[in-house]
Amino acid sequence: MSAEIFWSALALVLVIEGILPFVSPGGWRRGFGQLMQLRDGQLRFFGLCSILLGLFLLWVMG
Repeated sequence: MSAEIFWSALALVLVIEGILPFVSPGGWRRGFGQLMQLRDGQLRFFGLCSILLGLFLLWVMG
């Protein structure tokens, strides 16, 4: 993987992550508050699902 692809992917992640707080800060705050209520195991599960989905998409696209 070239450095240019890595930095482009990181930039895209930052853009996507910034859309919701920019468009709806109140909704983002409520959603983040709900995330804070989850237990560690629940957060790990969602993190694992996110990792697996990302890897699957990379595999399908590659």
